[in-house]
Amino acid sequence: MDGTAGATAEVTVVVVDGDPVFRMGMTALLGAVDGLAVVAEAATTDEAVAAVERLRPRVVVTDLCPGREGEPGIDAVRRLLRPRPQPAVLVVTVAADDDSVLASLRSGARGYLLKGAGPAEVARAVWAVANGETLLGPAVGRLVAARLAGPHPGRPAPVLRGLTPREHEVLDLVARGLGNEAIARRLTVSPKTVRNHVSAVLTKLHTASRAEAIVRAREAGLGGGR
Repeated sequence: MDGTAGATAEVTVVVVDGDPVFRMGMTALLGAVDGLAVVAEAATTDEAVAAVERLRPRVVVTDLCPGREGEPGIDAVRRLLRPRPQPAVLVVTVAADDDSVLASLRSGARGYLLKGAGPAEVARAVWAVANGETLLGPAVGRLVAARLAGPHPGRPAPVLRGLTPREHEVLDLVARGLGNEAIARRLTVSPKTVRNHVSAVLTKLHTASRAEAIVRAREAGLGGGR
């Protein structure tokens, strides 16, 4: 596989993923591309930040790995961008929801691919972000386009306006029938963080139980309601 035509300088890459099999596969894939060099692997955001500070790679290819103290993976992207010079961050993850995509881009990621992307697509994305471009995979691009074309998707119903964006997101997932463990995996946060959000939601909605909160949420259009 070739990189972008005319690219001469070697692009150094750090690969970050909690799954060692996927991490090794990504390292092998990128290592086979002329002009790309994987200089480190990391299983956590803490390891990745240390590698970025030490090696100053041009690109970080990362899953939305939780950071320290259950720090959301999207927030961890910001930590990868603190060292100077900043690397270009390419997110490669299974999270296919538009909230994760938009939050990642707002955090500073230059690209977003799903883990089903082919080798050529991944290599092309690495070259693109290394050269200052923003690249979304085809499925991700369609998702974002649909979100932007929707009727004010981020505007909550009046009954929910006291919630923070994260609490709103958690309530939507609760209303879809997900338990705390499943929500934690979906948002790449700790179960304790989810429990705290759920507790805050119940308090703000003046509901006595999770079931009552689900009813209120569905009445407001969350969780597939209405």
